Amino acid sequence: MRWKPNVTVAAVIEKDKRFLMIEEVDADGHAVINQPAGHLEKDESLLAAVKREVQEETAWEFEPDKIIGVYLYPSPNNDITYLRICFSGRCVLHHPQQKLDEGIIQALWMTREELEAQSKKLRSPLVLRCIDDYLSAKQYPLDLLG
Repeated sequence: MRWKPNVTVAAVIEKDKRFLMIEEVDADGHAVINQPAGHLEKDESLLAAVKREVQEETAWEFEPDKIIGVYLYPSPNNDITYLRICFSGRCVLHHPQQKLDEGIIQALWMTREELEAQSKKLRSPLVLRCIDDYLSAKQYPLDLLG
């Protein structure tokens, strides 16, 4: 059987020097902090996936404008390797009455310093890496996706 990574998308969204994050329950039942992120579904484009995930997890409609990076992350907790495509963009409309995805505790806005102070609670090292790449102006046009 051929090995394949799990494809995920994530979003870095900044407003007033704060980043839109989620607090969620991981597979072990721990509360962790992550960017709005999730798995690519069958027959879904990467852009549709990141828009869907942001809205499902935060109740915000998201408009991606750049690609921050593509990351390969072999999880130390299981035998899964994730291929994460991270986008930047902006929130365009909030739906405060929307129920968030199962497992999402809350959406919250955090500074980079607050995230670093909670580094033990981050879902993976990619959380800060994506934010740092965004802050260092690493970005690529969406048409890179074809």
